[in-house]
Amino acid sequence: MPAIAYLNGRFLPLEEANVSIEDRGFQFGDGVYEVIRGYGGALFRLEDHLSRLERSAQAISISVPFSQIEWEALIREGVKRSGYGECKVYIQLTRGTAPREHRFPCSASPTVVMTFREIPEMDASVRQRGVHAVTLPDLRWGLCSIKSLNLLPNVLARQEANEAGAFEAILVKNGFVTEGTSSNVCLVMDGTIVTPSLNDHLLAGVTRAVVLELARQRGLPVEERNVREEELLQADELFLIGTTIDVVPVSRLNDELVGDGMPGKVTQAMRDGLRRCVESATESH
Repeated sequence: MPAIAYLNGRFLPLEEANVSIEDRGFQFGDGVYEVIRGYGGALFRLEDHLSRLERSAQAISISVPFSQIEWEALIREGVKRSGYGECKVYIQLTRGTAPREHRFPCSASPTVVMTFREIPEMDASVRQRGVHAVTLPDLRWGLCSIKSLNLLPNVLARQEANEAGAFEAILVKNGFVTEGTSSNVCLVMDGTIVTPSLNDHLLAGVTRAVVLELARQRGLPVEERNVREEELLQADELFLIGTTIDVVPVSRLNDELVGDGMPGKVTQAMRDGLRRCVESATESH
């Protein structure tokens, strides 16, 4: 089944969706985005994702053209049209089309793009064995709490990780861990889940919030604090969290094993808890 898109009021085949070369998203990265995961046709934490999209847009003074109810209706319609149960919905909202000038245009309507693609299930061996990650300097701008289109530093770091045979790059700023190029980072130290506290240097991940809440419900201690780079290899377990990856264990960091080099019990418990949360949401759909 072909992937589809929504562009400024129309659903159409993905290959027919075209945006003006004068769009400020193309010219300046002047926009924000969001990624939503569908499981069995149910959109996981849709309201949370849309709230974050609105916060990001407001932070850079882009007007949001739809109410949350209107967004939800359009997204559900797109998923229905796509026919994909396991679906990745990508939303991009830019300041719109205008002659290229740094100043905000006096009059421009925001550009709304959504794509609906099938997302394959991750290979089970990845979760059974864990993945390789590398640490790299965090060269991004100072407001990573905004889900901005300006992803070039993420792209370069992810490519460097890929060339090193790694699944992800964990970014480090002034000696402290921030996040992955497209994931949040958690450590397990003496039974405590430790993760960088939210600030302008990292994104408030929707799945991160779910996992931490699940941990607290299970009585597992959680610390949100500054995490030094060297603590990554002192940890008993290390895992990544993200909308499209759920919970993924890291078994090797740079050229060293994390813990005993195998996914740990806490990581697996968080993965299982998240899957049950997803299944519950799917059943109530």
